[in-house]
Amino acid sequence: MNDLNAVVEAASAKAAHVDQEDYIQDGLRYCGKCHTPKQCIMQFGPVKKKMNCLCRCEYSEKEKARSERKERQRFEELQRFKRECIQDNAMQCWNFEADIAPDSKPMRYARRYVEKWEDMYAENLGLCFYGGVGTGKSFAAACIANALVAKRIPVMMTNFSRIVNGMPDMWSGERNAYIESFNRYKLLIIDDLGTERGTDYVLEQVYQIIDQRYKNKQPLIVTTNLTWQEIKNAETTAMQRIYDRIVEMCLPVQVVGNSKRVDTNREKQTKAKALFRGC
Repeated sequence: MNDLNAVVEAASAKAAHVDQEDYIQDGLRYCGKCHTPKQCIMQFGPVKKKMNCLCRCEYSEKEKARSERKERQRFEELQRFKRECIQDNAMQCWNFEADIAPDSKPMRYARRYVEKWEDMYAENLGLCFYGGVGTGKSFAAACIANALVAKRIPVMMTNFSRIVNGMPDMWSGERNAYIESFNRYKLLIIDDLGTERGTDYVLEQVYQIIDQRYKNKQPLIVTTNLTWQEIKNAETTAMQRIYDRIVEMCLPVQVVGNSKRVDTNREKQTKAKALFRGC
């Protein structure tokens, strides 16, 4: 019996535990930090009952934790959205904050495109970044993609190889669904156009994707190592059909300068020689 009483008393003491900084006022427990009640009186018909409640600082902590949880969820959702929209993992980190030449013509056009996105979309206006290898065409396009994705605008940045690899077999009956799937994205960016070596059938499917955007008045951005003159004068009829649409839909923006890839490689070579000096 004594043991039972001891257990009951211990449980009661635990239930009635009051933090050292808390205090009792008017029969209710108050927080010693914010001096707001941790208990309140609730009316249930004719019965009044004392119940626990959150003081101001406990409520603030709970709201802070909830806000942080929502922020984590938003961040994770954005990362998933970004992975869907920008298929090259490296390009998911390319943004205007990393731009080392913000006053260059291509980057001015890229920034303005994002700033005036609603107008660009309404007018079905795209861009064609063209120029030499490694000059920053893909970087400019990826900056646009990441900025719009951050605003939860559906963008698809891909390249010819991925389009071809994802294309269903011509006998599967899924060709039209695949072509129409690109219409889910408000902006389609095709990177490195002109390096493709496809059959007439494959090129026809690429044309259909671009032509669908033209008919639906949805903008297109492309990057290419070709000159604007080469785009306007394609060698084959199949390529000419694709490039004609690009000329019609996209404003040409020439990207000039030294190859950033060559500069980066030269810098790495210099560092490597310094590290291995004396071997």
